[in-house]
Amino acid sequence: MKYICLGYIQPGKFENMSESERTPCWTSVLPTTTNCEKNGHFAAGEALQPANTAMTVYWKNGKVAVTDGPYAERRSNWVEEF
Repeated sequence: MKYICLGYIQPGKFENMSESERTPCWTSVLPTTTNCEKNGHFAAGEALQPANTAMTVYWKNGKVAVTDGPYAERRSNWVEEF
């Protein structure tokens, strides 16, 4: 099995972090990526663009459909109440 590692950081959050706050972010991700590479499971890795630049492309009723934003369709018969 191969994995594609996609990273996302909330806009403005990373830029406002101190170096001591940023370091744990990288050190928690790197071992997983390195392990995948060593075992031949790493296919690619890339940073995702901000959500306001995204589109979701999917197949619906035999045609290609596009939705603004990186949204996932939930397939469930229940509704969450807040």
